[in-house]
Amino acid sequence: SAVGRGPEVPFRSEAYRISAVARGKELRLTLSALDPAAASPPQDLVFRFGMSGSFRLCPAAELPRHAHLRFLTRESPPRALCFVDPRRFGSWRLGDAWQPERGPCVVSEYQAFRENVLKNLDDRAFDKPICEVLLNQKYFNGIGNYLRAEILYRLKIPPFEKARTVLEALKDQEQEMRKKDPSLMLSKKVKLRQENPDLLELCHTVPMEVIMAEKQLLDPEHSDNYAAFKNWLRCYLVPGMSSLRDRSGRTIWFQGEPGPMAPKGEPRKTPNKKSPQLKADLKAPNPKVTPRTLKQHRRAAVNPPMSEEKEEEKEEVADGPRKGRARRRRKATAAPALPEPEVPLSVRRSHRTSARRGKGETGSP
Repeated sequence: SAVGRGPEVPFRSEAYRISAVARGKELRLTLSALDPAAASPPQDLVFRFGMSGSFRLCPAAELPRHAHLRFLTRESPPRALCFVDPRRFGSWRLGDAWQPERGPCVVSEYQAFRENVLKNLDDRAFDKPICEVLLNQKYFNGIGNYLRAEILYRLKIPPFEKARTVLEALKDQEQEMRKKDPSLMLSKKVKLRQENPDLLELCHTVPMEVIMAEKQLLDPEHSDNYAAFKNWLRCYLVPGMSSLRDRSGRTIWFQGEPGPMAPKGEPRKTPNKKSPQLKADLKAPNPKVTPRTLKQHRRAAVNPPMSEEKEEEKEEVADGPRKGRARRRRKATAAPALPEPEVPLSVRRSHRTSARRGKGETGSP
């Protein structure tokens, strides 16, 4: 489309086949001409979906809004396979290469994923809380914000427990199992894991639940289907759960204690409806207005804060943590500034006048 941000696709063919393979949070399409003598060689595209990207097949005369890339059929009337992305966090790039810093896929490469985590527990990445490590695509390729909340909730693991502490216990369990019965058959191991799944196992099975039911769960165009997805959620955005911002600025939803590495500040509760305390706050008298608070109100009017739900939906361009923003946000919430003492109007005017003279400024403020 004219407003699409992705690169032009240098592929031309009257008749071609589209095949696809997924790995973690990426999808690779391959366009192949049906005529072996065609001049165009096969073309690969690798997609990232962000929060709102998806593919839809629809009549070419009824293209959905934000259809940024379209593949047309030859039938009459034609249809279009469209990459639709309302928020434009998704992207595509030419070539067949997966992003180099992504590890094995939690769904399609489960055994390699499991081994990649357990053999690298000495990495400094595992010094962080488990909720933050679950978003590290080098080790958990495919796990996102709602999945990490659901996985930790099912196992009753505090989100701010140290990741190495949680995962080393799994490594010890596997070693103990081998020592007790090294001849244990694979089928029996699988059965034991199904009865008592660990964190790495749930990183595979919980996404599979969504994939197996994706037609019913993941279509926000149909409210009944999206309601089914919301009913499937046990923790993420569920009323009564607690939430905290992690160091990368993402909100983690959980139940119970947050864990020893939790940031300062009390967890917020998701109310079922407007709480009595909130009603009381709304009725409270306005605080004394000072020059500092006036400046803060003007700044807030120009840059209104992003709502909690909007912040949750924001997909990061890169998988690295946004340290600066998170640090500033924690300071602002952990230690709110006290109001400055009232300064007489005549003193404030004289200060501004002397400051302008010192800089050589002229004219009215």
